Amino acid sequence: MDEYSLSPDCLVSEIGEQQLLQRLYRFCPAHLVGDDAAVLPTRGDRHLVVTSDMLVDGTHFSLGLANPAIRTTSPADAGWRAAAANLSDLAAMGADPLGITVSLGLPSETPVRWLDELYEGMTECLNCYHTPILGGDLCRSPILTLSITALGEVLPDRQILRSAARPGDAIVATGLHGASRAGLELLLHPEWGQDWSEETRQNFKRAHQRPTPRLDVPPLLRQIDPTVRVAGMDSSDGLADAVLQICRASGVGACLWQECLPVPDAFGTVLSAQDRLDWVLYGGEDFELVLCLPEAIARQLVRQLGGKAALIGEIATDPQVVLKDASGSQPDLKLSLDRGFQHFGDRPAG
Repeated sequence: MDEYSLSPDCLVSEIGEQQLLQRLYRFCPAHLVGDDAAVLPTRGDRHLVVTSDMLVDGTHFSLGLANPAIRTTSPADAGWRAAAANLSDLAAMGADPLGITVSLGLPSETPVRWLDELYEGMTECLNCYHTPILGGDLCRSPILTLSITALGEVLPDRQILRSAARPGDAIVATGLHGASRAGLELLLHPEWGQDWSEETRQNFKRAHQRPTPRLDVPPLLRQIDPTVRVAGMDSSDGLADAVLQICRASGVGACLWQECLPVPDAFGTVLSAQDRLDWVLYGGEDFELVLCLPEAIARQLVRQLGGKAALIGEIATDPQVVLKDASGSQPDLKLSLDRGFQHFGDRPAG
């Protein structure tokens, strides 16, 4: 289906999130869209970085306003996640946060105490990074909607862009992947994962409810080599999605090594090999960083992060993104954007 010659009656569900975004990009300056945030030159020596993120009850979380029995996310956790998601976008651009604005669409029956808890969760996260709430807006809405715009700043030669990957670059993933997906499963189905210890179960739930934006990584990169070229984005829509998006923006491909993927150790006792792979590659909402940079710098970064990052592959000239098994027991697996989280697709709310 041609993305610009659609029937006037075509629905967004028929073209999906990626085609819809490409269609809407026509209305934006080409040099400002396509990354985790827009970078705007200003009169000073730093560029302004702007990103927006929207969370909707029933899609991104289940506050259970109408039915507390289906609640998977407390207002405080929803506030934390909303703030963390936007700070993660700033981290993915190599930017330092300046502040956020918050806009709310509220059902009339929303308890005021819920809003207090929502803002307490947001400020608890923001205070970790000395980031203030600068204001915002609110209106009445049939569905609770939370929209945040985050502002940051970055030196022009230190911004991280999806389009900067080059053949031969090493690919680094921070943290573990699939943990948030496991946390969501535990919240939706408390009887699941009984073979895990209570500590493991709580850690997975926390990974979903209170992710940590990786604002620690850009300063480390600046310490290692302030002039290094880095491509990257966050993995909020999945590890595979991040690698694929970077490769598409850079006009390259990639080879990932299955044995190097950042899989939580606990997955081996509960999940099948296929589910482990699916959750790590396509689970989403881990809010880690996926970076492409020269191998020597990549290895130094992994060492400095003390085991909280892994070198998972390399950028290639062939435009395909392929997962390889070093043992040769599994065939090469071609990765696809169709497998990751897509709005207007099916996925349980977290």
